[in-house]
Amino acid sequence: MPSYTSPSSSNACPPQQKQQLQDLIDSARPFLRGEEETVDSALPSLISVLRSAGAGECWHKHGSFLDHLMDVYKILKLWSAPDEVARCGLFHSTYSNSYVNLAIFDAATSGDHVRRLIGDPAENLIHLFCVVPRQPLIHDDLLFQYPSESELVEHLKSSEESLLKAREEGIFDPDEPWQRKIRSVLPPDGVVVKHIKTGEDLRVSRRVVATFLMMTMADFSDQIFGFQDSLFENIDGRLGFAGNNHKAIWPGDGKPGLWMNSISRMGAIYSLIVRDEEIMIEERKRSNGDGVDESRDEQIELVIPPVLEGCTRILDAEEQIKARDLYWKAVACGEEEKKGEEEMEGLLLECVERNPFVGEPHLVLGQLYMGMGRRL
Repeated sequence: MPSYTSPSSSNACPPQQKQQLQDLIDSARPFLRGEEETVDSALPSLISVLRSAGAGECWHKHGSFLDHLMDVYKILKLWSAPDEVARCGLFHSTYSNSYVNLAIFDAATSGDHVRRLIGDPAENLIHLFCVVPRQPLIHDDLLFQYPSESELVEHLKSSEESLLKAREEGIFDPDEPWQRKIRSVLPPDGVVVKHIKTGEDLRVSRRVVATFLMMTMADFSDQIFGFQDSLFENIDGRLGFAGNNHKAIWPGDGKPGLWMNSISRMGAIYSLIVRDEEIMIEERKRSNGDGVDESRDEQIELVIPPVLEGCTRILDAEEQIKARDLYWKAVACGEEEKKGEEEMEGLLLECVERNPFVGEPHLVLGQLYMGMGRRL
């Protein structure tokens, strides 16, 4: 299966892993305790505004629109996204967007109100998020430009080597294949797209595109399950939107969704963008000194989500399907199909070997071992 593990992650010692887990728990604890104000002092009032606008009354995939907005916000905060990006996640489709029409605010009449609530940087991101053609921008223009996963794996490896040379030796070579490719699909000065409602040209900076790419990872990871696989005819597990099965019946069979190959490729491309950005800024510092180029939105921090080994692993689509099916065979059986403990253990162990990036199989294994009286 195509994969690449960075040296920094492969050599991580147990104490580092424990610290990473502790940091994640610390970030999650306020949400678990309902202490949202400790995450963002304005968060309770922002949630109240969304609730008053009817977000909790709108259906959205596997819950309400409000549930989805909150879940995306939580994911982004757990990923250490800056406040303006997390707040954008909280309001990310409230003006509607290119996928769905769930407008609970009218951008023309409520934009100033939303801006006062969440601040200019976040509202600017929300406005753009809701008017760019996100499907072509994220999928056609970025994700589908890397049809070969082996190319992404090689570029991840090369880009890490380039970044080390830039940091430690001041060596810069923009003609390296990985840099030529990422700069061709997403130029340093950004891209021009069409406004989905007016058709006018919109220039979107590279960092904003990267931010929307990361937000799409969070968005998909919250909402996609087996129903969308049927809806989009995602038979091969690559989520290429091959079909539009309008006869798909919600909620479907309840199977976990086949979305992880897609977001693992998104994460790899995001890492390439972040590394190229760091190299560009390092080169500029060495030649012209420090400084933030706000015309490129360099004030927006690009953080690496702590998933898929720091967005350096690509989960093979077939392995994803096999792992999902093994998990489903282990847990979703009727009385007449009940498995013995050893058979269930074998199914789950093979599942986590094929896809180690999902928590549920590990949790079920823990339950199984507890019932067996086994201590690890």
